[in-house]
Order: sequence, then C-alpha cells, then structure tokens
Amino acid sequence: MAMVFFALAVFLFLGLNLDESSPSSASAASPETVEITYGTVLKLMHEKTKFRLHSHEVPYGSGSGQQSVTGFPDVDDANSYWIVKPILGASAKQGDTIKSGTIIRLQHMRTRKWLHSHLHASPISGNLEISCFGGEEESDTGDYWRVMIEGSGKTWRQDQRIRLQHVDTGGYLHSHPKKYQRIAGGQQEVCGVREKRADNVWLAAEGVYLPVTESK
Repeated sequence: MAMVFFALAVFLFLGLNLDESSPSSASAASPETVEITYGTVLKLMHEKTKFRLHSHEVPYGSGSGQQSVTGFPDVDDANSYWIVKPILGASAKQGDTIKSGTIIRLQHMRTRKWLHSHLHASPISGNLEISCFGGEEESDTGDYWRVMIEGSGKTWRQDQRIRLQHVDTGGYLHSHPKKYQRIAGGQQEVCGVREKRADNVWLAAEGVYLPVTESK
C-alpha cells in the first residue's frame, strides 16, 4: 500500500511541475509493451550487478567535489528515481517516445540535480567521474546522454538493454562490483568508460511510466 501512495505522490508531483499537457494517468501496461517517454520517473538497473543508479546529498571527497552518484543494492530506495527530460532547447514534449540515438537528460528526483560527467577521475577506478550537478535553472551539455539501444529495437522500452553515452566525454555510464567503504558504504562505484563493455548495460526498472501522448 505504501508503494501505491508513493507512486501517486510522484505522479501528482509531475503533473504540477512539468508542462501543461500532462497525461491524466500513468501507464499500467506490461514491461514488454511499455515505452519510455519524457516525464517518466524510473530507476535504472545495472544489468550485471542488479544495483540501481543512485544519488544522495553526499559530495565526493576528491575530483569535482560534486554530489556523488553510486550503485545502490536495495530496490526500495527513494534516492534512485530519475526523471527523463529532453535536452535544452528541444521541441520534445512530455509523453513523447525516445528513439535510439536520442540525447536526453536525467534529473535526480530527490535533489533536482542532473546526471553529469566530465574529465575528473572517479574515486575507486580512476575512470571518468559521474556526478550530479546543477538544478532546475542550471544545466549544460555535461548533462547530455545519448540513449543507445542494444539489439534491433528502435524505440526505448522497459524491457530493452541500453547504453548511455555521455556526449561531451564519449564515456559510457558504467558500474562494477567495487564498493565504497566511507562515503557510501556498501554502494558500488558508478563511473564512465570510453569503450563498450558488458558492465555498461542498463535496463529501465521500477517507476511511474507515463503513457505515450497521441498525435493530434
């Protein structure tokens, strides 16, 4: 029951804070048919470890010093929700589907900052650091990620394996089993790597999936 109320609260939040064409209900279709649309709130699950992409108001102690991003082991965690948003200046609207190759932004629902990367070194592996940065009125190309669908699909769906490639650095969103001991004990490092690997595949997991807006 608690999850039902949470989902409703998230949906009402979206309806109040996105554009005026907000749909009236979230999608209830099976995962095989759900298309990810702009405005959807979701968790991204790392395919190999099953950890969820996560952020919280804890800064890195090195590198950029920005808000840290990790992999979180528990499914029931409010800090692992991300809102799928278009890039700055795009004509895309809430409810529009997302094709392979499209560049998007991911906004952390709790802190309102954007999934971000740059040339700072990640704390454990020394790869590209992944952070959360900016806010509602502060975003730049460091927040841009290209959706790359694995396989034959052309439109991002919940059951599809994807890679997210950072536009500025070319790094793929990546994780691995190496875990933090201090800033986020038990959580694993999320970083960027410039080559395709088995460890940079993600799937859309839990979330509030908004229906596709019908063309008029």
